[in-house]
Amino acid sequence: MPDDRRTNLIEVAAQLLASGGPEAVTTRSVALAAGVQAPTIYRLFGDKNGLLDAVVEHGLANYVDQKHLDPGADPVESLRAGWDLHVGFGLANPALFRLMHTALGTPDGQAAAERGTRVLRERIRRVAAAGRLRVSERRAEELVRAAGTGVVFTLIEQPAGERDEGLSTAAWESVCGVVLTGDRPPTGTGPAAAAVTLRAALPDLTEFTPAERQLLDEWLNRLG
Repeated sequence: MPDDRRTNLIEVAAQLLASGGPEAVTTRSVALAAGVQAPTIYRLFGDKNGLLDAVVEHGLANYVDQKHLDPGADPVESLRAGWDLHVGFGLANPALFRLMHTALGTPDGQAAAERGTRVLRERIRRVAAAGRLRVSERRAEELVRAAGTGVVFTLIEQPAGERDEGLSTAAWESVCGVVLTGDRPPTGTGPAAAAVTLRAALPDLTEFTPAERQLLDEWLNRLG
């Protein structure tokens, strides 16, 4: 019963957050909407901030659960699908998105965010392994994260009827111009692109000892 009550309160608070922003999520309003007494919220979450933390955890977990990887998909198309999911989620949940990126985060929330980051890293690693990455995997990850989140914040600040519908696509194409080699794997783009591709394959190079792979990783990272 306590778990059911906690879940119900989180869902009620999430609905109030979506309709009215953080200011609408008060212990009184949540208790009234959920049909419980305010002390129940204090007992389960500590205070309003604890309740909002739980809403962020819940939202993050649901978002990350949508970030499926299709092993057979084209690596670049898979990366674009992740971009579209990120932007779409932010536009559909603007108040939650703001909280996700401004709150300090609880251990559970941080764990959920890290799960999402691992999915992005795997998408980028597959692009690198296919010979399509022009920059290091770390640089690609940072650019995709910064650009994607920046696009969402820009769009949710624009009035709904005046949103620049082409901004997301334009930003994606700009990122692609920096991190990708082109429509096909490179054939002569120099050692940097080759180093990025080989570095992505390091975990599978079982012919080397761990120490040798670590040394090769350092050399390839310097080249890439």
